[in-house]
Amino acid sequence: MMLDTLVKNARIIDAQGEIQGSVGIENGVIAGIYQPGEEPEAREVIDAAGLALVPGAIDMHSHHREGSAPGFEYKDTIYTSTQQCAAGGVTTSVAMPNVTPPPNTDDLLKKQFAIYERDAVVDWNFNPAPTILSEVPAMSEQGIAAFKFFMVVDTGRDYPHMPGIGVHDHGKILEIMKACAAVNVPLMVHPHDQALMDSIEKEFWDRGERDALAYARAYAAHDGLIWETAIATLLRLQQAAGCHLHILHTQTAGSVQLIREAKARGQKVTCEINPWALFLGNEWSAIERLGSYALSYWVPEKNTPGLWEGLNDGTIDIVATDHAPHLAEEKEIGWTDGWKAHTGTPSTQFYLSMFLTAAMEGKISLERVVEACSTAPARIFGIEKKGELKPGYFADLVLVDLETEYEVANEDVLSLIGWSPYAGRKLKGKPVTTMVRGKIVYQDGKVVGERGFGKQAKAKQAS
Repeated sequence: MMLDTLVKNARIIDAQGEIQGSVGIENGVIAGIYQPGEEPEAREVIDAAGLALVPGAIDMHSHHREGSAPGFEYKDTIYTSTQQCAAGGVTTSVAMPNVTPPPNTDDLLKKQFAIYERDAVVDWNFNPAPTILSEVPAMSEQGIAAFKFFMVVDTGRDYPHMPGIGVHDHGKILEIMKACAAVNVPLMVHPHDQALMDSIEKEFWDRGERDALAYARAYAAHDGLIWETAIATLLRLQQAAGCHLHILHTQTAGSVQLIREAKARGQKVTCEINPWALFLGNEWSAIERLGSYALSYWVPEKNTPGLWEGLNDGTIDIVATDHAPHLAEEKEIGWTDGWKAHTGTPSTQFYLSMFLTAAMEGKISLERVVEACSTAPARIFGIEKKGELKPGYFADLVLVDLETEYEVANEDVLSLIGWSPYAGRKLKGKPVTTMVRGKIVYQDGKVVGERGFGKQAKAKQAS
């Protein structure tokens, strides 16, 4: 037997544990995992001595900015976004519908797919908005992993939560949930209680408090009131509709407990955590230093232990980036008006390293990092033949250096925005080589994957 490629002498880590061995690749899939001395011959041999090998990350929540009409591609394109994925060890990236125009019809979804087919460096999928009920059945047949809508209306700006993707009326949410249940496709929801936020914001504005720090405090007001009331409502609606509900932006200990209790009742509910909730927004000193550049949201420090507990015990099912690039000038305005600054932070190029570093600091196991970043996303959303190191699965592999420390620097950022809120952070677990379906797309500090190589990572019926 002559393999195409043999990745030899690696520290192989998956959700079940780790072994020392080699991975064989044939026709883009894993042909076998071999003990030292038992490896078949191969046309190409990659010596992975001193490196760890993990399955490629599957990021279920990323904002790629480029739509089928001109709009926000100046922040990042699908090409530049998937280049960052390759550099960060992300082999499958799933995008969100706040692009121009927001894909909420089958026709718009297919137009969005066409851009990925032309430009993506890594594999991909896209979560359309189910805001037009009559379009849900047709969109569900396109191999999507989930639908997604927002429970938020922006105040003071019209982006990134534009019309066509927001739903706030509880009756309409119930209708959407029933439609998603009927086609057996998961529903992702950005939780938010707009009526409460309107009241909270008014109090800040009446006091003349509008800067980034006021914005941070407003969204975290009353111990995360806007998040937990929204999540409680969504969980009750899910009970009525019977859909698979996936809650985004888990960021309070109270939210974790609500979800834990729903799972104990047997509800079909999953959730995610984003890197900003554990490595950025949970440090008030970072909010003071960076202002809107660190927002996403402020996560008061008292929540951190509960979030780590939820991630470690599986209540929080997966890690996903909520990667959200914006230009510096779109953040800078936050020093005077946080409500005018575009919200969200970029992270896709560095988040795998953040969690691997946390594992080496004892906050989480390496096996749980692999499970949360790769295995669980594939299992939960039905992404076929991905997320695990098994014969017959796609050879989506990442070789990482767990020992050498490196510093995040703005000059290394591959995004068009050219900055990272994590600049200056020292990390370990740096990807050295990233392979998608057996082909190297990133190696030795350079993206070498071809534009348009990425394919849709189609989802089967979710479990």
